[in-house]
Amino acid sequence: MDIVTTAAVVAVIGLVIGFVIAKMLEKGNASKVLANAKKDAESMIKDAQREGESIKKDKIFKAKERFLELKAEHEKEILARDKKMADAEKRTRDKESQVSSELSRNKKLNQQLEEKLKDYDFRAEFLEKKKAEIERLHRSQVEQLEVISGLSADDAKEQLMESLKSEAKSDAMAYIQDKMEEAKLTAQQEAKKIVINTIQRVGTEETIDNCVSVFNLESDDVKGRIIGREGRNIRAIEAATGVEIIVDDTPEAIILSCFDPVRREVARLSLHRLVTDGRIHPARIEEVVKKVRKSIDQEIIEVGKRTVIDLGIHGLHPELIKTVGRMKYRSSYGQNLLQHSREVAKLCGIMAAELGLNTKMAKRAGLLHDIGKVPEEEIELPHAILGMQWAEKYGEKKEVCNAIGAHHDEIEMKYLISPIVQVCDAISGARPGARRQILDSYIQRLKDLEAIAFGFNGVQKAYAIQAGRELRVIVESEKVSDDMAAQLSFEISQKIQTDMTYPGQVKVTVIRETRAVNVAK
Repeated sequence: MDIVTTAAVVAVIGLVIGFVIAKMLEKGNASKVLANAKKDAESMIKDAQREGESIKKDKIFKAKERFLELKAEHEKEILARDKKMADAEKRTRDKESQVSSELSRNKKLNQQLEEKLKDYDFRAEFLEKKKAEIERLHRSQVEQLEVISGLSADDAKEQLMESLKSEAKSDAMAYIQDKMEEAKLTAQQEAKKIVINTIQRVGTEETIDNCVSVFNLESDDVKGRIIGREGRNIRAIEAATGVEIIVDDTPEAIILSCFDPVRREVARLSLHRLVTDGRIHPARIEEVVKKVRKSIDQEIIEVGKRTVIDLGIHGLHPELIKTVGRMKYRSSYGQNLLQHSREVAKLCGIMAAELGLNTKMAKRAGLLHDIGKVPEEEIELPHAILGMQWAEKYGEKKEVCNAIGAHHDEIEMKYLISPIVQVCDAISGARPGARRQILDSYIQRLKDLEAIAFGFNGVQKAYAIQAGRELRVIVESEKVSDDMAAQLSFEISQKIQTDMTYPGQVKVTVIRETRAVNVAK
């Protein structure tokens, strides 16, 4: 239909063209032009028809090819769908067969379970009967035994339990004693070697600090200038420094009394400057005390810096360095705290090296273990806990903080350097000449040791010897057996460890002897 339309359009166009040409050539060769136009139109029409036929054939061929392509794709989709349906049917059949097999298996299991339940019920009923029969027989036997022995079942059970308890306690003490002896054989020699080597490699001088300082004068005339008119100078010095100044009949000397060594040092240096300068009056006293206090603070920082540099400790917080410097003016049982801390740090480093641990961390913990003893204000906390809190505040590691807090057993030890710090602190404080104690407290400690021993049954005599580091207990052989002697030694040591505070260790020795005496006449 399209081809015919195209041919018609072309014919019309040809006619129009011929008509126009004919009109133009009407005056000339009109007929000739018209004939030529017709021929041209006919030829154009034929060409258009031929072209239309070829286009029509081409379109038909392309349409057939597209039809064949669509048909092939449709057949592929149908085959794929049929395959999926076949697979689905197969899976469904497999599942059905599997479900049927599961059902049959479950049915068999249910049957077996029912049979087992019936058998279980039968056995349970049989066991109940047997149990009742056994209980009846047991009661009859217990009644017969009670009649024979003259004791009730509860009394017999109690006696049996008591005998078992004593036997178990004796066996346990014997076992503990064997294990302790075995541990001592293997560990005591090596531990002694490490401790002795550590002590021998650290040598320190004996130190004794007091609560008073003596200020020497060139002549007794200076005492009057220090006292001042109506005592105003001495009152100004005491108010500015917080130190009590004692002026007595001692020739060419006055006494400075204060529990705080820093204040005593400030007062001593202030008096030295005032006496050297010669101008002693309240205004000058306040000015000199301020300058001396400032210089002492600076000296404390310098002492702290020199100490950490000498020990090879790095990265310490400035406040902790200042606290270390303040230890120079603090003593514990007559032992200078800074020297004690330096000694403990060296001991910790040596012992950590012997044990293959971190020596720098051990030194750090040893130096800082007593920083809680130098607070600027009085705080109602144990010095170990206070020192641990300061260390945590200023960014020290957990190992160091735990060692500081646990060196007097206020908290649990969690790291290996904690017992090292505790041991080295005891070594430093227990060596001869390191510390001094008041005679009354020393005698009271010996009495307390002996009183603890007398608190146990069978103790005849008790002696605290070796400056309170050993307790010898003599027991009555009739009341205390050999096994009980070992147990008594252990219990006394635990009682001392729980109830008393003491430096170092206390060895408890229990002595039991049997004497047979006869007289020949």
